Amino acid sequence: MSEPQRIALVGIGKIAVDQHVPAIRASDDWSLEATVSRNGSVDDVEAFRDIDAMLTARPDIGVVSLCLPPVPRFAYALAALKAGRHVMLEKPPGATIAEVQILDAMARERGLTLFATWHSRKAKGVADAKKWLSDKSIKRAHVTWRESVRKWHPGQDWVFEPGGMGVFDPGINALSILTEIMPVALHLDAADLSFPSNRQTPIAATLAFSNNVSAEFDWREEDADIWDIEVETNDGTIALRNGGNVLEIGGKAQGEMVGMSGEYPALYSRMADLVRRGKSDVDLAPMIHVSDAMTLGRRTVVDPFDF
Repeated sequence: MSEPQRIALVGIGKIAVDQHVPAIRASDDWSLEATVSRNGSVDDVEAFRDIDAMLTARPDIGVVSLCLPPVPRFAYALAALKAGRHVMLEKPPGATIAEVQILDAMARERGLTLFATWHSRKAKGVADAKKWLSDKSIKRAHVTWRESVRKWHPGQDWVFEPGGMGVFDPGINALSILTEIMPVALHLDAADLSFPSNRQTPIAATLAFSNNVSAEFDWREEDADIWDIEVETNDGTIALRNGGNVLEIGGKAQGEMVGMSGEYPALYSRMADLVRRGKSDVDLAPMIHVSDAMTLGRRTVVDPFDF
C-alpha cells in the first residue's frame, strides 16, 4: 500500500468538523497534516491562521481541501494552485461561475488536480437512479427540498449575504443530483424567489425547468427535513428520498434508509484517485442553474428573518 497523501484542510467550521475531518481520518489515502482557520483547529494537527504561511511552511503538503464559504474561497484556491498544490473545493465550488473556470484553466495549465465536489451525488441511491433512468422518457419530475436554516446554519449570517446563495446553498445539492440522474439536459424557464426584507439572498424558491421538471426549495421548514426527488417516466415512477440516500422504484424502497455518512468518504476517495491519475473533475451544471434562477427569478419580499 502506498503512503497516504498529506492534506491541509482550510476553513474549520461546522461542515469541516462534521464531515471532512472524520472522512479524512478514516481513510488510508490521506494524512491530515495542517489546518488553516481564523478561529477553528483540529486536535493534534498543526494549525495556521494564514494560507500563505501554511504553503510556505509546509511544502510537503501536496493537497489542499477548501471548506470555507464560497466568496473568499477563490483567493485561497488561487494561492494553493500557484504554489503547485492540488485543490479540492467544497460545494458550491465558488461564488461565481467565471472564477471556477479560471481555477479550472489554471489547474490544467499547471498539471494539477482541481475537484469541484458535489457530495449529494455520492448519496447511496444516486448511481442506481441514474442507471434506471438512463433509457426512460421523462413525463414529469419534482424536487422538494425543505429544511431549517436554523438547524443547518445556526447563526451563520454569511449564507444570507451576497454570494452566500441563501436557500440555494442546500438547493444546489438537489440540483447536483438532478443534473446527474436525468437522461436529458435541462434548462430553466422561470423562477420565483422569496427574499426576507432584511436579507440579500432568498429563503425560498420555486423553479420551472424544461421537460416538465419543477423544484421547490424552502429554508423555513421547522419540522423534519424533506429532501425528495420524484420522477414519473414512460415505464413507472422512481424517487430519491433522504437526500438521495433512499431509492424507491414503483413506490417500493430499494434497501434500508441510511444517512449521509458515506458521501464525504466517497469524495475523498475520488480526490485520491484523481490526484493519482493527474485528472480534474469540474462540473458546473448545478451552479449554472442557480445563476439562471437569479437571472430569471421574480423577486418577492417576505417577512424578515433573524436567527
